[in-house]
Amino acid sequence: MGSDFVFVAHDDFSYGVHLMRTQHRKIYRLGALVLAALLWAGCGRPVQPSQHDEPAAGDDTQVGRAFKTRASGVQVAGEGVVASMLPDDLSGRRHQRFIVRLASGQTVLIEHNIDIAPRIDGLQPGDTISFFGEYVWNEKGGMVHWTHHDPQGKHVAGWLKYKGRTYQ
Repeated sequence: MGSDFVFVAHDDFSYGVHLMRTQHRKIYRLGALVLAALLWAGCGRPVQPSQHDEPAAGDDTQVGRAFKTRASGVQVAGEGVVASMLPDDLSGRRHQRFIVRLASGQTVLIEHNIDIAPRIDGLQPGDTISFFGEYVWNEKGGMVHWTHHDPQGKHVAGWLKYKGRTYQ
């Protein structure tokens, strides 16, 4: 009779372990389903900049800080006056290029991908322009690119604003 009791206890234990494993599998499946739904919900939507609608006039602290710390790959917003227009870069993806002088006096090269976003027609030295994009440090003041949306939705969307129109 003692062995029957041990067998029943062992059988109850095995059944309890089986129930726990079944419940864990259900929880894992539910978690995987929730994760898949969250990932699916975010797919296909371009990543948008958060709260970077317009820099304050004359505020170029983000670019200045990035330049002083030699930072690259950081999102910056700024505004300035076009100092000079450069020839388009036609190697690989085409870029409209121009230099912007910020209120601080610092200059920054803007490289705007015109294979993805529209060209800014009529842009000329002396015009005011606002920008939001990814800063890359160099000794001349830096460069801002990714001033457009990302067709794959993986990179923060940048923009240029000129005469009331947004180029993205």
